[in-house]
Amino acid sequence: MRPEETRAGAALRPVPFRGGGFAPGRLRGAAPLAFLAVLALWQAATGLRLVSPIALPPPVEVARALWEMTASGELARHLAASLRRLAVGWALGASAGVAVGLAIGLSTLARATALPLVSALFPIPKIALLPLFIVWFGIGEASKYATIAFGVFSPMAIAAFGGVDGVDRGLIRMAQSFGVPGRDIVRKIVLPGATPALLSGARISASIGVILLTAAEMIGAEHGVGALVLAAGNLMQIDRLIAGVLVLSGLGLTVAQLIGWAERRLLRWR
Repeated sequence: MRPEETRAGAALRPVPFRGGGFAPGRLRGAAPLAFLAVLALWQAATGLRLVSPIALPPPVEVARALWEMTASGELARHLAASLRRLAVGWALGASAGVAVGLAIGLSTLARATALPLVSALFPIPKIALLPLFIVWFGIGEASKYATIAFGVFSPMAIAAFGGVDGVDRGLIRMAQSFGVPGRDIVRKIVLPGATPALLSGARISASIGVILLTAAEMIGAEHGVGALVLAAGNLMQIDRLIAGVLVLSGLGLTVAQLIGWAERRLLRWR
């Protein structure tokens, strides 16, 4: 075979596709298998006495405690109280954070004045302010709402500001050159462009809200999953304690799944 024919054959050889762009694939069944593996390790550790059953009850005992709380209606009462506090606190903090973040991204005055304040508030440990909120708002529901809202505010404000700042300025200048009103520019260009960052901020702030919810319910709350965990720990009911922790984990996972569903619905254009 002549060298020219060899080079031509090599040129026609198919080349594997390399332009995936790190797009995430879907592995059905991977998540359940991961949870089953953790349960199997847990059961093996307790069954082989590698871990004391007093310190870590086996999964069967935790499942039994969870079933008893569910059948008696106790878990429903605690979960309803926690969901109400999380929804109200997150809605207050997220709405305020989005409003301030949009103002920072759109206004030079707000960026010069509000951005340093938000940056100063963000690293403050919100749990440490819970006693102060109790002094200000009382030991009732208002202090719990304030704790969650304050913790959610900063990440949502920074996410909203970052989302607005990342919008292509060429699109905004083009709309302004065609005389599009500022209100329509914000509604049709800025907000859609900032939506991915807003949803990422919602995912992070929701997790922060669950953490602060648990801490707030451990002080002066009769009902709530955090109060359930604290009472179980005080009575050394480790099976109920772990069951409550698993409920909190499931709550966070459910919120993340809901935000993921919203991302798929709202970001289909990407």
